[in-house]
Amino acid sequence: MHEIQAISPALQRRKKRLTVLLLCIWLAVSFGPTFFARTLSFEIGGWPVHFWMAAQGAILVFIGIVVVYAFLMNRWEAQEAVQASADHVAMEDSADTKSV
Repeated sequence: MHEIQAISPALQRRKKRLTVLLLCIWLAVSFGPTFFARTLSFEIGGWPVHFWMAAQGAILVFIGIVVVYAFLMNRWEAQEAVQASADHVAMEDSADTKSV
């Protein structure tokens, strides 16, 4: 059975920075078109750009944010697991050499 490892402080800091960054991007994409709707009032393909940004662009960016978060967290947690495993093996090796 696997032991549940505590999250290292370095991983906690990276996780918090990533979360804040992605939330800021989400905020800008969600509310930006609302504030700049008059500036973005030109049409592409018969649809106003500000309408497309609010209706479609925000959803696509949100999906991208979820994908980026999942990818980075999986990678960082895998690195953390490898490091914890290496530390565990090193501790076992040092204990074996002391007992000899």
